[in-house]
Amino acid sequence: MEFIEKHSDTVVNLVLLYAPKFLLALVVLVVGFWIIKRIVGVLDKALNKKGVEPTLTRFLESLTGVILKALLLISVASMVGIETTSFIAVLGAAGLAIGLALQGSLSNFAGGVLLLLFKPYKVGDVIETQGHIGTVNSIQIFTTVLKTPDNKTIIIPNGPVANGSIVNYSTEPTRRCDMVFGIGYDDDIDKAKSILRELIEADSRVLKDPAYALLLSELADSSVNFTLRLWVNAADYWGLYFDMQEAVKKAFDAQGISIPYPQRDVHIHQVA
Repeated sequence: MEFIEKHSDTVVNLVLLYAPKFLLALVVLVVGFWIIKRIVGVLDKALNKKGVEPTLTRFLESLTGVILKALLLISVASMVGIETTSFIAVLGAAGLAIGLALQGSLSNFAGGVLLLLFKPYKVGDVIETQGHIGTVNSIQIFTTVLKTPDNKTIIIPNGPVANGSIVNYSTEPTRRCDMVFGIGYDDDIDKAKSILRELIEADSRVLKDPAYALLLSELADSSVNFTLRLWVNAADYWGLYFDMQEAVKKAFDAQGISIPYPQRDVHIHQVA
């Protein structure tokens, strides 16, 4: 009792000094959390309106919420008299150390954000990147997952993908299918050309516009080569390619047009 009576004035002064600060800090904390929630909600609506990928949307919302809450807590701590300078310095040093240790992962993360934001490809597209071709199965923050035509899963880090070349075979609705067929030097060029033209015009998958091209493209070592440039819908590309290979072989065989093997003429000179 004597201690309380002796220090009662000090206790009262401390309460009078810090109580308003604590109350104000509490009000700021509650209002701050409410404002942050509203900001995250507005961000969610804006990102959804822009058509940003759901994976990136959730990440950006979470990151924004964490950063704003951290700033709010530091501000509230400063309001009640807690020294925050050293705390901020420690956080900065820790962030630098973590960044250096995870620079590869951070590169992949940054690449993932860019890919999800600018959308050079989307799930379902057939792409070629980093020496691999496949259908995009998923786009994650750190990696892109491809499914190859033979049903293998390829996981590629997003950093190299975002900084490298990307070939997207699904962007355009039509593609040009290029094929080369060779005939022998003794064969009739006009006859071979007529056979190829009939095969092209008989296939309904070949588009009329743009028009196809049938060109004598090369007088090669062992053959006279024709190049076919056919425009097709992207979904018909491989079907037309393989069917045309078979059709040309059968038609040439039936009409007596040869498809020569690579060959060389060897001349032997006998020295007396």
